[in-house]
Amino acid sequence: MLKKSRTSVRLFSFADDQPRNGQGMLIPRRGRVRTKHMFTPQSALPVQSPVLVRVVVVVMAAFMFVLLGGVGYGYMARADLTPPMVTLVDPYTQSASVIEYGPLAALGQDSFFTDTRDSFIDQGITFIEVDLVTRQLRLFKKGVLLQSIEVFGAGEIGSWWETPSGLYQVEEKNEKDFTTVGQVFLPWLLTFEGNYVIHGWPVYPDGDAVPAEYVGGGIRLSDDAAKDLFLNVQVGTPVLVRAAAREERAVFVYEPQVPEIDTPHYFIADMDNGTILAATDLNAPAPIASLTKLMTAVVAAEHIDLDGRVRVSSPTFVSSLIPRLAERNSVSVYSLLQLLLVESSNEAAETIAGEYGREEFIAAMNEKAQQLGMVNSRFADPSGLSAENVSTVGDLYRLTKYIYENRSFIFEITANAELPSAYVGGEFAGLINFNEVEGMDSFVGGKVGETTAAGQTSVSLHQVQIQGEERVLAVIMLGSDGRTEDIKTLLSYVQNRFGR
Repeated sequence: MLKKSRTSVRLFSFADDQPRNGQGMLIPRRGRVRTKHMFTPQSALPVQSPVLVRVVVVVMAAFMFVLLGGVGYGYMARADLTPPMVTLVDPYTQSASVIEYGPLAALGQDSFFTDTRDSFIDQGITFIEVDLVTRQLRLFKKGVLLQSIEVFGAGEIGSWWETPSGLYQVEEKNEKDFTTVGQVFLPWLLTFEGNYVIHGWPVYPDGDAVPAEYVGGGIRLSDDAAKDLFLNVQVGTPVLVRAAAREERAVFVYEPQVPEIDTPHYFIADMDNGTILAATDLNAPAPIASLTKLMTAVVAAEHIDLDGRVRVSSPTFVSSLIPRLAERNSVSVYSLLQLLLVESSNEAAETIAGEYGREEFIAAMNEKAQQLGMVNSRFADPSGLSAENVSTVGDLYRLTKYIYENRSFIFEITANAELPSAYVGGEFAGLINFNEVEGMDSFVGGKVGETTAAGQTSVSLHQVQIQGEERVLAVIMLGSDGRTEDIKTLLSYVQNRFGR
């Protein structure tokens, strides 16, 4: 058992012992002596490794400016920057791991975020700070505050534009870009991490500005502020983000008890408070078949422009139960997601991975698994056909929780549900949803799979009445011989046990 203790989590830079030159003096600072604070990730599952770490931020920067082309649409200026490095050091083993660009939940903590920003300032880094808690965006040029801007809107929770806490870098600049999903023009667009964007006020094709309550798009600024930021920022500039805290959900307490069921790997939990209602061994690995496609969807949403189109080169080494790509030259990435998640298309999985680079995409799947704490999982392909795609019910719950809280549009697609008005439907009509549980109207999202090695597998979300309240329950099955009946058995157990 891990004992609860306080550990000092310090960030420091090589300039800590050098005289200050006034950098960052226009914003509140934490002071010379760093305060102690706790670094305690929250999880409903047992922790597999020490959760208290000493954080050392070592920042090195070398600036080179290369001008590409002229001013106009598609204008891009590249800053070849040595990226800031965040190094996590295990205080017990002294082993270190470098956090690369991408989402980092720890940056959602006020002290860690502020200390990281202060360290960038100390080192004279040029970077963008986005604090979605205070709705402020700041641009620092070589550690000096150049702009402070109000954020008027941010990506809707669960959408692929929702920007999680993390360290990113500007990948592309466009003076004006049209999004086919949102059906609006986005002026002064800065793109980072594939689908995350900073932009001015969106306008419809007829020239009318969107209303203030418009929910599409990413981080929205006023046009004047967005233009100034656009002109002052180069491709390669780091973007430090702290996401807004999620609304706390009311406490709802169950008494866990395991029912009689033959399936070797099963799990059921309340998604809103993380209570595990019944489960087998959380860490016993097993093949997962097409549940792999949930991770494929997450990586696609975080690394590929879902608003773009890709060439279709239908892979010859996989087949789908309902082939739909053979006669197409190109397809939107969003439509590929629909095929992937609704009809479990193996062709769509390979096309998505091929757009990014198949081996690089699979590596990104495994990196994301480690980032989420899925320590007993391994992904060998994007479709789930290989028996080497393995996970556990505990790891799959971590993935399910992440999608539910951060990428809920993925589950909305799996339910073939009508998405919010900011989205436009895909290119394929009459999709057959393989995920629905026959004879049950409680299903609100999930994914099924089946191979000889894996048996029948499933992750499904169900909205049920428990003690007069609507609750969302996650049911996970691996190695089942009768998936539908097993799901019904577990849901009946919960409703009979806790529904009165």
